[in-house]
Amino acid sequence: QVQLVESGGGSVQAGGSLRLSCAVSGYTYSRYCMGWFRQAPGKEREGVAAIDNYGRTAYATSMKGRFTISKDNAESTLYLQMNSLKPEDTAMYYCAADQARCGLSAKWYTYWGQGTQVTVSS
Repeated sequence: QVQLVESGGGSVQAGGSLRLSCAVSGYTYSRYCMGWFRQAPGKEREGVAAIDNYGRTAYATSMKGRFTISKDNAESTLYLQMNSLKPEDTAMYYCAADQARCGLSAKWYTYWGQGTQVTVSS
């Protein structure tokens, strides 16, 4: 059974940093594409960053240069380092995984975590 469990969310002031983690189990982690998504109240879920099984990364334009996605295959953990946070980054953040496709479209991902809340105050 595939399981994704996010952690690391919290409240931070604008300009601050947070590091999200996603612990994965139930499949061969290194062979999957992994992504981070976020959803603010009243808005659609949007892609933040993705990393494929070769370590290639993709970022949404507004996050490029501020967020960094990485993974530790040995620990089966996905990370999202978020710097220079802005109030508009406030959202529930989700990690996701899929074997077949990779990118920033939520519809491509089969497996999802329960989310971790990030709140950025001005």
